[in-house]
Amino acid sequence: MSQQNSLGYNPQEQRIFRRYGLYYLIFFSLLYMAVYCTRLNLLNASAVMMDELSFTKSDIGVLTSVLFWTYGLGQLVAGRMSEMFGEKRIIFVSVVASCVMSVLMGFQKALLPMAILWGINGAVQSLSWAPGMALLTKWYPGNRRGFATGFVHAFSGFGQAVATLSVTAALAILPAAGFRSAFFLPPILPLFFLVFFLIFVKSSPKAVGLPEYKEEDPEKAANEAKLKAMLKEKGAMYPYKYLLTNRGFMLWMVSVLLGGLARYGLTTWIPLYFVDKFGVDITEGLLQSLMLPVGMGIGTFVVPVLTDKYCPNDRRPAVIVSALVGAAAVVCFLFLDPRIPFQKVLIAADLFVTGFCIYACNGTGMTYATDMGGRIFGGTCTGLLNFSAYMGAALQSLLYGFLLERFGWSLIYVSVAMFCVVMAVLAKVKVKEAKPHA
Repeated sequence: MSQQNSLGYNPQEQRIFRRYGLYYLIFFSLLYMAVYCTRLNLLNASAVMMDELSFTKSDIGVLTSVLFWTYGLGQLVAGRMSEMFGEKRIIFVSVVASCVMSVLMGFQKALLPMAILWGINGAVQSLSWAPGMALLTKWYPGNRRGFATGFVHAFSGFGQAVATLSVTAALAILPAAGFRSAFFLPPILPLFFLVFFLIFVKSSPKAVGLPEYKEEDPEKAANEAKLKAMLKEKGAMYPYKYLLTNRGFMLWMVSVLLGGLARYGLTTWIPLYFVDKFGVDITEGLLQSLMLPVGMGIGTFVVPVLTDKYCPNDRRPAVIVSALVGAAAVVCFLFLDPRIPFQKVLIAADLFVTGFCIYACNGTGMTYATDMGGRIFGGTCTGLLNFSAYMGAALQSLLYGFLLERFGWSLIYVSVAMFCVVMAVLAKVKVKEAKPHA
């Protein structure tokens, strides 16, 4: 019997296991998608904030960067914390605290208090992703993790589109509130989905009266057994030493960092690009950029799923192809003008392809992390990779906010293409994975 139909369960147990695995996939995905409404609302409201508060591009760069820094640093501990103290508990605290920070932002006018609040928001937001990935390993065995991580990642990509739409709707519903509406209304959505997450998602098969599933892929089962023995012998903090001395894992961290630079270099500045360079209305600029996160959501689902089938034990070829195609698509964007009617279609297609390829690299990296850590410390692995991604995001905010005022918009697209090429080169490097010492 195949892994997905057996796993050591009888038919009735299989049905229960699948049902709660589906609950996890649906409700964590929807919740994490909605969480973007209290993370990217500032990015999408940046043009309005610059107009109403007289902020500069560098000021916006500081605000976005501080969230990325604190979010990234929080990832260093989020996965391990959740594995030690409970994933659902950590996720609950994360979502509620982030919504509070967003509402408080709407009452501010000065840069310093905004930077402090947004930094706190980044720290609490960091407590949702890695715990969610740790939960994923409890409900999805090795040969299904490309599908599962791809599915969740797809909704994180769609989350950027939902965040854009939520800010657009907020500005239309409460126009008198100005930029404040972008911080007051979007938190409603994550709180709504949090209720369903708490009701339907369970912490492990044991929570519904099932034994833990049996990993039937021999390589992954052997890896989990070694990791479990290592953790028992070396202590709760040893996974950090093991991962950070593993050359293969470190290459993935560098690759994901470059992916963060590329992804957020586009996500942060493209809406403002349409407004600043071509003089389009802010709402039109937000809607014009919408195909980027849509492409991200689809790409980060499709490509990891394909790796389950074609390269489940070495997912690097997917990164090479995605990164090179993404680099070509980014360069094409330099030659398109949204003021020319037929080119609006080309821009939408190009943004879709760009987002599809760049975020597919990130999704493939997260699948690799759940493979490497399994149920033992998959959350720690994904936390470290996400730390790298958001260090890239933090660097791009400061870098581009400073350089755009001096060198112009072409710099973004050329540099993002270069980052993609380097990602492809890194993926070509074959490093033998270190083995844990049991």
